[in-house]
Order: sequence, then C-alpha cells, then structure tokens
Amino acid sequence: MSPRSTTPLPDLTGRRAVVTGGTSGLGLETARRLAAAGAEVVLTARTDEKGRTAVDDIRSTTPGARVEHSILELADLESVAEFSARTSADNAPLDLLINNAGVMAVPHRHTTVDGFEVQFGTNHLGHFALTARLLPALLIARAPRVITLSSLAHRGGRFDFDDLHSERTYSPWGAYATSKLANLVFARELARRSRCAGWGILSTAAHPGLSSTNLQRAGKEYGQAPSGGHAPKSGSTSPSVRNRILMTARVLQDAAAGARPTLRAATGSDVKPGDYFGPGNAFELTGAPRRARSSRLSRNEDVAKRLWSESERLVGLQFS
Repeated sequence: MSPRSTTPLPDLTGRRAVVTGGTSGLGLETARRLAAAGAEVVLTARTDEKGRTAVDDIRSTTPGARVEHSILELADLESVAEFSARTSADNAPLDLLINNAGVMAVPHRHTTVDGFEVQFGTNHLGHFALTARLLPALLIARAPRVITLSSLAHRGGRFDFDDLHSERTYSPWGAYATSKLANLVFARELARRSRCAGWGILSTAAHPGLSSTNLQRAGKEYGQAPSGGHAPKSGSTSPSVRNRILMTARVLQDAAAGARPTLRAATGSDVKPGDYFGPGNAFELTGAPRRARSSRLSRNEDVAKRLWSESERLVGLQFS
C-alpha cells in the first residue's frame, strides 16, 4: 500500500503553503499531499517550464487542486526578495513554509550570485533570507509553521566561522553536511526566538532518511571546476561520516515515503517547537516518521546564536 494512503492528513482547506523546490522529489510529493488535503499551495521553481510541469503533474492526480508555481532561485538574494514580494503582495496569511530545496555534494567549490559557497548559500542562507522576508505573512496566520529540511548528514557537519564559505578548504560532502547542520540549527533557533518574542511560529525540522531525490542531480549542475581564480585545498571527511553520508544517496524508499517526516512536522497535532522528525525504522533510514536523533552540536545554543547573527550579517536582514 502506498504511503500516501496510510498517512492521511487533516483537512487543510483555507490554509496557504509555500514549498521550495517543489518541482521534483520530496518537494513535489509534499506539495501534492498538501494540495490533496485542501491547502492552497505555491511551489517554487527555478524555471517556468519546470514549474508548469510540476503543477500539471499535481493536477493530474488531484483534480481541482489549488496549486501554482513561482520562480525562486535561492542562490540569489535578489530572487529571494522578488519572490517574497510577489508572495506577500496581497497581504494574505502564510500558514506553512516548507524550506525543502537544496543542492548536494557539489564536486568543486562554486559560489552563489552573492559570493557564498553554493551549498551553504543555497541550503541555509537562501532559506534564512526567505523566512525573514516572509515573516510578516507568517505572523498574521492563525497557527503558522516553518519546516526546514535537514539530513542524516548533519551529524558530520562542523562550523568554522572563520571559513564558512570554504575558501581555504573545500570538501563536497563536508560542505553539504555543514549546510544541513545549519538547517537544523536554524530551525531550532527560530523556535527559541519565536517563543521569546511571542511570534507564535511553530518551527521544526525533518529529514527523509534514504529517499529518492534530485539532490545529487542538482549538485552535478555545478560539475565543472570554476575557471580562473584560486582553488581551495581539497578537504576530507572522516571515513565513518563519509560512508554514512554516501548511504543517503542510495534509493531505499520513494519520494512519497521520504516526504512523510516533513508532512508529520507540517500537520501533526502533537508537534512541539524545535522537534525534528525522520523515518522510524533502524538507523532512521526508512519507515513511518517519528522524532529523530540529532548531533550534540545541533543542540548547542551558543553556536545557534552565533550562526544566527552571522547569517543576518551575510544576508543583510533581521527577523523583526
């Protein structure tokens, strides 16, 4: 039996959701399930063609689905600002923000339009800026939630605040792991700040275990080494961490199953601020969603505050 039929969602009629990276993989399945439950869904796309294809796909399985696409390039802060302005133009509440999009294991160091290492800049800073800009729309929703996608790989992540953009040493998997650690730290710090400021935003995180996604394909878009300039030293990741990360690239469950932890975080009635969900079977690789384990570093409040402050400085935005 399909996971879609075994995990019914509550009625989301009247709720509005944004799903980043909604044109394929986990994002597409998340958008599909939310639309089927009655939500009005905006899925983000990097091209108009991919966006139209995803919308048609969802409507083919869910007749009458209220779904549309909008262009967003998380590796470009100007694109983030333009998307946020379009999304907030009608002053409508935003009930769900699913920070799902990302790139994985880019073979050579590349930078975003704004000069950030592309994995840290896309996976973390792009979503950080997006959440900050959509904060007014979230604050006027009745019970807003922000769900940020992390990964089993976060356990191999480390922060070098003197080299966040891997200018001295670059490792494809190490940079990915650090970006996923940043996603989890951000989700928990947002929960803490929401509680302190009285924002009423339920911020959580999720990971898909071993699922079929397009992350590797997105990473391969940056497959060629940059021309010119100085190439940083090639870094390394410890064998145990590398093996664990590489395991996440294998396909053991489909995207519909991999989206279940995200949907649990987005709609579950027992979800608490700062929760982290993943598959419930052995080693959190597959299975029905449950609360997941996370690294000690991901729970360090001092590290979270420093990452938040540095992220605000880098993107030129504050949550206020």
